[in-house]
Amino acid sequence: MNLSVRRAAERDIPKILDLLVQVDMVHHNGRPDIFKGPATKYNSEELRTIISRASTPVFVCVDENDVPLGHAFCIHRRVVGDSVLTDIRTLYIDDICVDSAARGKHVGKTLYDAVIAYAKEQGFYNVTLNVWSCNSAAVKFYEAMGLVPQKIGMEKIL
Repeated sequence: MNLSVRRAAERDIPKILDLLVQVDMVHHNGRPDIFKGPATKYNSEELRTIISRASTPVFVCVDENDVPLGHAFCIHRRVVGDSVLTDIRTLYIDDICVDSAARGKHVGKTLYDAVIAYAKEQGFYNVTLNVWSCNSAAVKFYEAMGLVPQKIGMEKIL
């Protein structure tokens, strides 16, 4: 399979919406007490806005027919003048999803590598993301990509 990564375009919105449902269902299956499922965190209009902004780049990994097989939503973040934290630029990965039919075909690694290349080109200090502990496949993937825990969110259900 010949894969490439490009910035998302409006024509990709229907596929991105499908991928967002897949992400939600992974989370719903792991934590139905928190995630409604099946749902999307953004609608078409919100996606148009997100895709159009330089500070929220969205990347899609496409096959040789330019069909999106996965996406990576990113957000530029910057800490400036904080009393405790240093002034750094972070590229936050808000969401990565690989179509269930394309898993195991290096789509995720291709997307992740493109995000890292973008972050380096843009002069970011680091790349961060959050992952739900119920999503063990994602945790394993991110560890294989070399990510390590930066902080841990904890809960007690009452």
